[in-house]
Amino acid sequence: MSSILNFEDRATCIIFGDGCGAVLLEPNTEGFGIVDSILKADGAGRAFLHQKAGGSVKPASVETVMNKEHYVYQEGQTVFKFAVKNMAEVAYDIMQRNGLSEEDVTWLVPHQANKRIIDATRERMGLPEEKVMVNIQRYGNTTNGTLPLCLWEWESQLKKGDNIVLAAFGGGFTWGATFLKWAY
Repeated sequence: MSSILNFEDRATCIIFGDGCGAVLLEPNTEGFGIVDSILKADGAGRAFLHQKAGGSVKPASVETVMNKEHYVYQEGQTVFKFAVKNMAEVAYDIMQRNGLSEEDVTWLVPHQANKRIIDATRERMGLPEEKVMVNIQRYGNTTNGTLPLCLWEWESQLKKGDNIVLAAFGGGFTWGATFLKWAY
């Protein structure tokens, strides 16, 4: 993220960190892995969290670089309000759709955007803090790296058959939740 952060924008640059991760998926016949997903998008959020230039709509040029349009832009309060409501709601919805109670969920793996968003999601799901993977204090918001980084850090605590809910929020606006059963 540091390559697309404007370090003069103190409201945004302090939130993000550099990091990445990957998760391997493979077929199985035991019923483990991804069980269900709910994915949503609302393009109206584009105005509040985006990168102004560098893509196909506005390709890089001398002008876009000089105007500092290749940095992440966000309106923090608007993004926060939308993320709190929608990430919490979609995580709750995945539980409801799959008949999961608070006791059935072994772990919540939330996008590490903001501790208050994480807490709102946990509370909406009715989960205690000890069932939530949190590492934002070490890495910041590593965007799409947050979920695999959490799984990597907590891997030694995961057990075959654990019910895990992943919940995330991103630019544009996009958000979603996935219910999976840990396979090993």
